[in-house]
Amino acid sequence: MAKTRTVTVTDNATGKSFEAPVIEGTHGRPVIDIKGISQELGYFVHDPGYAFTSSCRSAVTYIDGEQGVLLYRGYPIEQLAERSNYLEVCYLLMFGELPTPEQWEEFNILVRRHTMVHEGIRRFMNGYRADAHPMGMLVGIIGALSTFYHDSLDINDPANRELSAVRLIAKMPTIAADAYKYTIGQPYMYPVNSLGYVENFLQMMFAVRAEPYVPNPVAVRALELMLILHADHEQNASTSTVRLAGSSGTNPFAAVAAGIATLWGPAHGGANEAVINMLEAISDPNDIPKYVERAKDKNDPFRLMGFGHRVYKNFDPRATIIRQACHDLLADLDSKNEPLFEIARQLEEIALKDDYFIERKLYPNVDFYSGIILSALGIPLNMFTAIFAMARTVGWISQWLEMMVDEDQRIGRPQQVYIGAARRDYLAMVDRG
Repeated sequence: MAKTRTVTVTDNATGKSFEAPVIEGTHGRPVIDIKGISQELGYFVHDPGYAFTSSCRSAVTYIDGEQGVLLYRGYPIEQLAERSNYLEVCYLLMFGELPTPEQWEEFNILVRRHTMVHEGIRRFMNGYRADAHPMGMLVGIIGALSTFYHDSLDINDPANRELSAVRLIAKMPTIAADAYKYTIGQPYMYPVNSLGYVENFLQMMFAVRAEPYVPNPVAVRALELMLILHADHEQNASTSTVRLAGSSGTNPFAAVAAGIATLWGPAHGGANEAVINMLEAISDPNDIPKYVERAKDKNDPFRLMGFGHRVYKNFDPRATIIRQACHDLLADLDSKNEPLFEIARQLEEIALKDDYFIERKLYPNVDFYSGIILSALGIPLNMFTAIFAMARTVGWISQWLEMMVDEDQRIGRPQQVYIGAARRDYLAMVDRG
């Protein structure tokens, strides 16, 4: 048997040492297991944002930011985007393998059977103000699903866990589309289960009862790619939140609602919305050089949104995939006279040719193209993050399913460095002065 690799951590003040085991994953950097450091040396580890801390072992998704690699269950995102569809990716993320024809048929039927929502949920939705933000509605409604579907809340029962997962994947498009319909004052559209997952969502968003609706195949393809590319992304803020909430034993609907609340933050799920706000701020293609120069000026707070990525230091593999779908959609919609999209085209061209952007690897990322796609589809800005949540639901629930069978799983309880007042005694009010 091979000897376990260790790293020695020595306290120079006391001379005490701690042998920390090294954990090797399939891909990526080795990880030092510091669980015993508190007992051996009396220390905790300080890591704000947990940027250098592994919180779990996971087999769902792998990212290599330096090389521009994204794998779902070992499959390159490029292959899945070209050859798969969103529901098949859902099966892969949930169960770890691509489905056989029989498994695919069974899963597809199961999801379709759960696309409708309890009518009480729509009455619940009607209690919101007409100008309520769709993400606020999703946080409340997804959390409330546990009160409508309490027959699948035994988190210790694998069948219950799977049923809750399927319900979330199936009902999220319906709830998101209902939120949109409510805010614009149109009647809700029921799911049409003869349609595919994406086509069904588009008809619930844009169909009206007075007219037939046929989804545009180019639009369907662009949106399906978006869903695939956003399905999971390792231990990001919202996924970690789902795991942290789930570690307490809460039900999966509540855990996913916590993930939605986290995604709502502009530093996480609002990037594609920020792209459109930037394009609208530029407003005139003739002003692009001025804004590019502002972006290059380190003393100017203006930044071009949708360029570069915190994780992908070279290029965003998702952007490479979605770029063509974005161009195909704009061409199909004949958007040449739309200033917003013309600004986007010129910014993309500059970023791919200008030495300033090339040297700093500030290439257009997936948010740049997804923002343009959603805008071209006629989806309002306040729905952008809701559609992101719809795509990411399968990632959240797959990570939760994995966590539930992890023998190392324990309730999350980070430590802190206390910097408040030292111990002191209470004084009566009359003695304070």
